[in-house]
Amino acid sequence: MTYIRCALLLVFTIGVVGMSAAQNLARESNASDEDILKELNAKYVESFMKSEVEWYRRHLADDFVCVESDGSVLDKSQFLTDAANPPGVLEYHLDSVRIRIFGDAALVHGDGSYTRKDHTTGKSRYTDTYIKMNGEWKVVSAQITRVSK
Repeated sequence: MTYIRCALLLVFTIGVVGMSAAQNLARESNASDEDILKELNAKYVESFMKSEVEWYRRHLADDFVCVESDGSVLDKSQFLTDAANPPGVLEYHLDSVRIRIFGDAALVHGDGSYTRKDHTTGKSRYTDTYIKMNGEWKVVSAQITRVSK
């Protein structure tokens, strides 16, 4: 099952007039790219848990690709369709996040713990790739791996 999808990978935010809260944060407080990416990553997980498709529609690049933990590949349209469904987990907790910025490109690496609806638990790791386009960070790629016990 691919409910622990790439949605666990990146960013989430509720935008104002097409502008994300993270981007507003940057404009209003001169937040660093790292701060913006941290916020986007947290909102990505939040949007996954709440099935907030509109957040993804705004923050995923048009040519976004997600590699699921089972090896399947989703384009943006397929990802949005999947994201509209309730998650297959009761909760997801980010254990650690590492952000690496290379100019207008960034990698967000995360480790998380989740509890499925049957109350079994698991861990996952992900890497999301962001590109700054027209001054906004967009997710262009996501890959998630389930951690075997």
